[in-house]
Amino acid sequence: MAEQLGAAVTAQGEERPLGPGERYLSADDVEALALGAWILGTGGGGSPYLSLLNVRQLYKQGHKVVLKDPMTLPDDALVAVLSTQGAPIVGMERLGDPENSLKPLRILEDYLGRKFDAVMPVEIGGGNGVMPLMVSAISGLPTIDADSMGRAYPEAQMTSFSAAGLQCFPLAMADIRDNEILIKTADSWKWMERISRKICTELGSTASTCKAPRSGAEVKKFGVLHTTTKAIGLGRAVFEARKNHTDPVAAIVENCDDLKLFKGKITDIERRTTEGFLRGRAELDGMDEDQGRQFTLDFQNEYSVGSQDGKPVVMTPDLICVVDSINGDGIATETIRYGQRVTVLALPAPEIFLTPRGLELVGPRAFGFDFDYKSVF
Repeated sequence: MAEQLGAAVTAQGEERPLGPGERYLSADDVEALALGAWILGTGGGGSPYLSLLNVRQLYKQGHKVVLKDPMTLPDDALVAVLSTQGAPIVGMERLGDPENSLKPLRILEDYLGRKFDAVMPVEIGGGNGVMPLMVSAISGLPTIDADSMGRAYPEAQMTSFSAAGLQCFPLAMADIRDNEILIKTADSWKWMERISRKICTELGSTASTCKAPRSGAEVKKFGVLHTTTKAIGLGRAVFEARKNHTDPVAAIVENCDDLKLFKGKITDIERRTTEGFLRGRAELDGMDEDQGRQFTLDFQNEYSVGSQDGKPVVMTPDLICVVDSINGDGIATETIRYGQRVTVLALPAPEIFLTPRGLELVGPRAFGFDFDYKSVF
């Protein structure tokens, strides 16, 4: 049964009968996904724009993408967990492509001696929420409506699969120079992060990856489910607000039950790329109802802590989403700049990251802060 999952659409884009829980993503769905994933990326995951351009072109060529409900996966299905690893700012300069994104999946298939049945993003946030669609379009494999973060995080161990204690290997990587890497085993998730990060840095701080394969049963039990659908709904809400000339930020808050924390103008930005990460801080002066207040955003690829008037008020694993106050676009850590008018929003974290193990992996102390997690909700 599992080996038939990828037959819903061929690599030439020919339609086949859809299986249980499957549907074709329309071109409008893809546009909405890119916008929603940019917002849910909490500043990271890389820009979805280049992946979106690739998917647009693939759709013009007749390819299509099937989205599959994770709860309809057979337990023995083999799922490829895909991402682009590295510093997001590098991804703005080095263009990816579908064939390069497919390479790590093929490397793992050769090593495992088995074909994958489906793909999924390691994170729904940013470009990594869109990138698997490129692989789906050219391989014929469905994309699973799930990820392992519910947002974006910077390190390999910061996933729901790691929090659940699942195996972290094997892992495959590839770059645009035809370098291919297979990590057959690693002592722990943290060691897998350290090893792959060093390799990624040598490859120019960006690489396509296929993480440790997951079974259908593991995805259903430990994945963060239906996040692609969530991102599409969020993107559609913003597009609808723009069309109707209503407030897109209010549409985001209504769609996701966000908490609006701060509205202001970027007055200072400091960032640097070190060890394959984009690290830094942004400072805001309040506007409108927040006039006279200050807000600070610390980030490591993603926004990790938000402080108002010097006091931390929102922190990882809760989602800190920074959006353009005018059009509702997500604003990433690599694109945030002086003078932007932005609104800081917060969304609650997936439950698995609020467990003791989850907080150990993605709480503020995991990012070097000397305080424990306190929910803003």
